[in-house]
Amino acid sequence: MFGILIQYDYDGDEGPWLAAAEEFVAAIDADPALHGKFSYRVNVAPDGVGRVHVGEWDSEETLSHLQSQDFFKTFAAKIGEFSGSGPNATRLSLAAETAG
Repeated sequence: MFGILIQYDYDGDEGPWLAAAEEFVAAIDADPALHGKFSYRVNVAPDGVGRVHVGEWDSEETLSHLQSQDFFKTFAAKIGEFSGSGPNATRLSLAAETAG
């Protein structure tokens, strides 16, 4: 399993930010090639400003498919705008996890 952790601060209008996140998640859910192979969560930190996105996928082929989609390119551009100076993104490789 592979993953990414994306972090940035956003203190602008919640409406456009939330709409962009919901549209991206819906597009992932609607793509049969990603079903069961890619998951994505968008979180807001307790301070209401910090944003944390967590993506997980099964293979580099799945990631390549996602990155080739127009909805991915649109969302990536919006995250760049929302974050101002650009988000901090860290690629991850699973080392251990719980059973549940």
